[in-house]
Amino acid sequence: MALYADVILPLPIYSSFTYAVPEQMQGQVRAGSRVIVPFGRGNSYTGIVEAVHGNPPKTGEAKEIILPLDPEPILRHPQLKFWRWMSEYYLCSPGEVMKAALPAALKVEGESWVSPMPEPDEDLVSELSEKEALVYAHVVHAKKARVSEVEKAVGISAPRVVINSLLEKGLIQVMERLVDKYVTKKVSLVTLTCLRGDQEALHSFFGKVTRSRAQEQMLVAYLDMSGWLNPQGELVPVERKALLEKCKASPAILKALTDKGIMQVEQVRVNRFSDGGGNRAAQLPVLSDPQQKALRDIRRSMGAHLVTLLRGVTGSGKTEIYSHLIHDSLEHGDHVLMLVPEISLTTQLTTRLRRIFGDRLLVYHSKFSDSERVDIWRRLLTSHEPMLILGVRSSIFLPFPKLGLIVVDEEHESSYKQFDPAPRYNARDSAIMLATMHGAKVLLGSATPAVDTYYKATTGKYGLVELLTRFSEVPLPEVEVIDMREKRKRKEVTGPFSSTLLAATRRTMEASKQAILFQNRRGFAPVVVCNTCGWTPSCPNCDISMVYHRREGNLRCHYCGYSVPLPALCPACETNALQTYGYGTERLADTLHSILPEVPMARMDLDTTRSKDAYQEIIEGFSNHDTRILIGTQMVSKGLDFSDVTFVGIVNADTLLNFPDFRSNERAYCTLEQVAGRAGRRQDTGRVMIQTTNPLHPAIQAVRAHDYLGFYRAELAQRQQFFYPPFAKIINIYLRHKEEKAVESLAQTFAAQLRAIFGARLLGPDTPGVSRIAGMHIRTLMLKIEPGASMSKVKQLLREAYATLAASTPASRSLRLHYDVDPA
Repeated sequence: MALYADVILPLPIYSSFTYAVPEQMQGQVRAGSRVIVPFGRGNSYTGIVEAVHGNPPKTGEAKEIILPLDPEPILRHPQLKFWRWMSEYYLCSPGEVMKAALPAALKVEGESWVSPMPEPDEDLVSELSEKEALVYAHVVHAKKARVSEVEKAVGISAPRVVINSLLEKGLIQVMERLVDKYVTKKVSLVTLTCLRGDQEALHSFFGKVTRSRAQEQMLVAYLDMSGWLNPQGELVPVERKALLEKCKASPAILKALTDKGIMQVEQVRVNRFSDGGGNRAAQLPVLSDPQQKALRDIRRSMGAHLVTLLRGVTGSGKTEIYSHLIHDSLEHGDHVLMLVPEISLTTQLTTRLRRIFGDRLLVYHSKFSDSERVDIWRRLLTSHEPMLILGVRSSIFLPFPKLGLIVVDEEHESSYKQFDPAPRYNARDSAIMLATMHGAKVLLGSATPAVDTYYKATTGKYGLVELLTRFSEVPLPEVEVIDMREKRKRKEVTGPFSSTLLAATRRTMEASKQAILFQNRRGFAPVVVCNTCGWTPSCPNCDISMVYHRREGNLRCHYCGYSVPLPALCPACETNALQTYGYGTERLADTLHSILPEVPMARMDLDTTRSKDAYQEIIEGFSNHDTRILIGTQMVSKGLDFSDVTFVGIVNADTLLNFPDFRSNERAYCTLEQVAGRAGRRQDTGRVMIQTTNPLHPAIQAVRAHDYLGFYRAELAQRQQFFYPPFAKIINIYLRHKEEKAVESLAQTFAAQLRAIFGARLLGPDTPGVSRIAGMHIRTLMLKIEPGASMSKVKQLLREAYATLAASTPASRSLRLHYDVDPA
């Protein structure tokens, strides 16, 4: 019987493609398997089989699958269903979901190579154009070359057009070399060449090393590390690296022992996250009376609701409650996923959760290498033991066998929303759908829940539990608002610091405590200006000025990453009059160090945390008091717990305020309240200072009073008045084009089409504040839909409208259009 497979390809195409399953592969190709398939001219892709059936494609003849890659599927049953839901809900292709979901090392890539045909038609060769002759000569000389290499070498415009022309004339051929990015981890293990218990052989070994003290020490060290002399104990593998380190010996000593036939070294493949045995006993934290009540209420709520919200003020001990619920699920035989918004949070949480759950804890985030992430993926596929996975938003794509609980910590955070590329999903909302598919429960935790979430909890859609006292009854920090306009009038400002904030920082240092200073802007200076002619450096690809990073000595665009060295002279008037204005975290740290040179400080932002271990080093250094002041961006605001931090300074709250976005006030309030919550989390009352030129702003006043409910009620009334979530569903539509006139015209045309369907529900087109990014001009539309409307019908209408635009407007071929459903 002929079999066919529907295959998802990592391409922005809404449909899957049907391939024939060769007879010899039947039984190897199943739903969830990786396969290599041909697509287009000379290209091969790694695809995921979505279904196997007996129905040939309705049009055309099915190409055959080239190769199955795995003996067993790499996806579990609910994952394909979850991918399809995400594709439909967030208006993107299944292939785009696949690209986001799979670790890069699980996507074998096809690299196109070209080579000359063995017997070319000489008449065709003699008739080649100049460009064709140039490309053909390079291919003949190289004998085999990547297409990308040919393009670079010949240096002509549109080289792929020329290559295609040579292909059509039959003068060159395309080959495909498959590249698998997964690199298996290998370790070198040392063993003795005799069997354990062979005392005669062991005695002879010592006889061979009597003249070398170093060799004798290495032999003794091996016997000790391996447990070789204890016949009742387990023989422990000894890694070559560990043995050399213990003996403080060179590899030459080990080589001498192998040359004498005493030891042998063998490379073996290992899973980077294999089950190491060991720590299994869970020592759960002791809960206070308010925490115990909250835990009982959560368990009761989970009996009636899929989702429960825990609103617990900063420092109330939400993590301890999470631990008890996680333990319940693991003991029940279920897996648990705990989501955190930032990689920095996993550092402290890993240490705390490792003490409780031992090697049942797995950590998953983007700082791991591709191969490390594949090993975690494969462990979840092969292990039947319940695990706790701690990770950032991409963790929702892991192949969980049986989820029992999902915990979303700091659920309000916009970091859970993926902005680019597609799928533009919210991990919190997607986690709720994932839990539904697994029959699991969801616990959302935050001191400052998102307005939408709290509304659902107070109206009965979600369960609600509140924990409004800090652990051990420690009071919330005192918040003081500093009016920087008044301070500048009185000349009580040094750089970005008011005299009041500096005095409080000094008192904190004198008391041998620690401080956190928050500045929501990285780099050295956000503005560079020529004081003679007014020139400012702008990104050539984006409508945005570039930020000066002094340590690297360059100007950098924070949108597209373009960077250039800071010029010595103004490029416009050639004077030495360039000045920097404003303060990023880099300049803030330098300025504070000049004021308090004796105080050790650390900086935590995107620039200082690029390496895998940077977060750990910065946080450990601060925890161990190697540094006394931590300066950072929003990374320092999220869930970090330091016992000796008694002072928090917010250097410039104005950078958070007054954005043209309906969530602007909510984001400002949540960030400021979360930063303030880092202070005074143990016995000492914390103190917070907020520097601003707008002290009466409602978000700042709400933080000053720690008044979440007052802020929520005011924000909710405003949302209802202007028809924003939770009273409406929003889809933002982005149109991008290289030509500004083209994107403006297309946006107007598309808006007219949509307005004919949706009426006043459509707003725009508008020009965003940053209207050009990476060379593409941007226009936006906003669609507001009633919560009870059929979103699947809305999305169908959107796709039909775009199909009409594409068919009727030639300029739309170069248009890039994407949707942002439920923008954060």
